[in-house]
Amino acid sequence: MPQELNYWLTTVQMPASPAQLLPETADVAIIGAGFTGLSAALSLAKRGAKVIVLESETIGWGASSRNGGMVLTGLKLGVNQLMSKYGQELTRRMYAVSLDTITCVERIVKEENIACDFVRTGHLEVACKQSHFDDYARQAEVIAREFNHQLRIVPKAELPSEIGSGIHFGGMVDEISAGLNPARYVAGLGAAAMRSGAAVHEHTALHKIERESRNGTPGFTLTTSRGTLWARNVLVGTSGYTSSATPALKRKIIPIGSFIIATEVLSDAQARELSPRNRQIYDSKNYLYYFRLTPDNRLLFGGRAAFFPETDRTIRKSAEILRQGMISVYPQLRDARVEYVWGGTLDFCFDIMPHAGQMDAVYYAVGYAGHGVAMATWQGQQMAA
Repeated sequence: MPQELNYWLTTVQMPASPAQLLPETADVAIIGAGFTGLSAALSLAKRGAKVIVLESETIGWGASSRNGGMVLTGLKLGVNQLMSKYGQELTRRMYAVSLDTITCVERIVKEENIACDFVRTGHLEVACKQSHFDDYARQAEVIAREFNHQLRIVPKAELPSEIGSGIHFGGMVDEISAGLNPARYVAGLGAAAMRSGAAVHEHTALHKIERESRNGTPGFTLTTSRGTLWARNVLVGTSGYTSSATPALKRKIIPIGSFIIATEVLSDAQARELSPRNRQIYDSKNYLYYFRLTPDNRLLFGGRAAFFPETDRTIRKSAEILRQGMISVYPQLRDARVEYVWGGTLDFCFDIMPHAGQMDAVYYAVGYAGHGVAMATWQGQQMAA
């Protein structure tokens, strides 16, 4: 039986936030110490704001350390869907942002010297049906024409140069996407935010936000498990872990369980056979599989496995479902030991788009639909600004 343990967390020491009393006031209170909250905290603290991050568990405890570590271009919806829904100009702007999000992560990693194995090896989407592959050509044509961004179509005969699996109908490569170790990245973001002057309060659950002015200045009183705090502004970045403390925001979000397995360390030859170019790989199904090599040559294989929320029983059941899925893609891994399995919760909004703005005067950024590493980092920076 694999360990019910997040593999990424075995590779990192999370920064410890010093035990401290809640201050009476702050310029900005941020709810959630994941990619969104810590990216915003880093940006705000560097601008000289007094920033308090409230985290009900520990830094990076939620989706930020549990994901596949894929830093992907594009949005969850394909460009043709986006254009029919939002029109050409808005889709062009959204697509440009999706490219900027990768650069945003890369810049922060370099500026803050975060050792998180960031590598731009591109992503490969593989087609599960001929009709999906036929759609790739249409998508690539639109993206080249409208957004001046080149994707490469890989016919079935050429797929062996990209993936050691024979079950797909072709693929599409975007060289801009990247991979990283998400636990190391969120640990680095947390350390950088604290270095810049933000205070992170772990094990501090938010119970209630109430509007309250102080000395004529509008703001909010936050009631937490460790006392109360008044802040001029509040930013909520809790994604799939959004609670009834922010009921209006909770109603916007559909939390969905996602599960990942990681194999034993594979030989260099095995790893090269599975993924010759070390791509971030995912397939074209609605309930998709996503997979990649880790820096130490494990195959990490994830999917929704249809359970929510994660419990010991659903994690064990998911491990077996994902192992069967992995073997259907890579029969050569039939005898490979699965050493780790873990679950987490990602968030979809009803239109499958990221959302950010203000609700009842509280700022928020949520709804990453599996594209959170890059988009949450970028949204955190934007909301800070």
